[in-house]
Amino acid sequence: MSDERFSAVGEKEVTRAIVQGFAKQFDEYIESDVVIIGAGPAGLMAGKIIAEAGHKAFIIERNNYLGGGFWIGGYLMNKVTVRSPADRILDELGIPHEEAVPGLHVADGPHACSKLIAAACDAGVKFANMTVFEDVVLRENGRVAGAVINWSPISALPRQITCVDPVAIECKLLLDATGHDACVARKLEERGVMKTIGFGAMWVEQSEDAIVEHTGECHPGLIVAGMAVSTVYGLPRMGPTFGGMLLSGVRAAQVALEKLT
Repeated sequence: MSDERFSAVGEKEVTRAIVQGFAKQFDEYIESDVVIIGAGPAGLMAGKIIAEAGHKAFIIERNNYLGGGFWIGGYLMNKVTVRSPADRILDELGIPHEEAVPGLHVADGPHACSKLIAAACDAGVKFANMTVFEDVVLRENGRVAGAVINWSPISALPRQITCVDPVAIECKLLLDATGHDACVARKLEERGVMKTIGFGAMWVEQSEDAIVEHTGECHPGLIVAGMAVSTVYGLPRMGPTFGGMLLSGVRAAQVALEKLT
């Protein structure tokens, strides 16, 4: 047993470190280059590439964990599948995988997800989790210029006591990576600014190519990525295979970087 003892730090120092660290980071990222709503594989992949290019990427996630369904794969079985050519992303991230049949690769969900999260963090992406997207910030010309956010637990409170005002953060580009919910795009639809179609039935062989091809700016200032693309454009859903989401994140980052330069 080691005779080393922990440093003489008490409760107030621990609390002060948390408060000051959070406040400093939040203050810095209230104005970001790209705010990404949703920390699933598409959002994480896009954030990683954007941050690696030297831009401020801030990801908003409503859950207390990052990664979306990337942790658990399909049907609560924590194996994730990736179709070629997206297996190159697994190699780039150092994720072990096996080829189940030609062109279909299988990896452990927890390993794959943790590697992607770590890569995003290493690139400089910052996060606000347990934070829910509520609305968009719009400018006179209808361009999306930010997001209105609140604490996720607020939505679970009785209506009579939910008068907790949200706050707004500004950005040059907003990226909707909220999965089939397409929360940002549907908020614009609610405001009469754009129209979504709703995702179609599952068709794996068609869905992933179509989602990557349609990834991009769907309204001035708003980029859509991942499964949200299928909801906006009425594309087939892809089911429990994640290559399309990873490559859609790559494409979304490319579009964002083109617009930021």
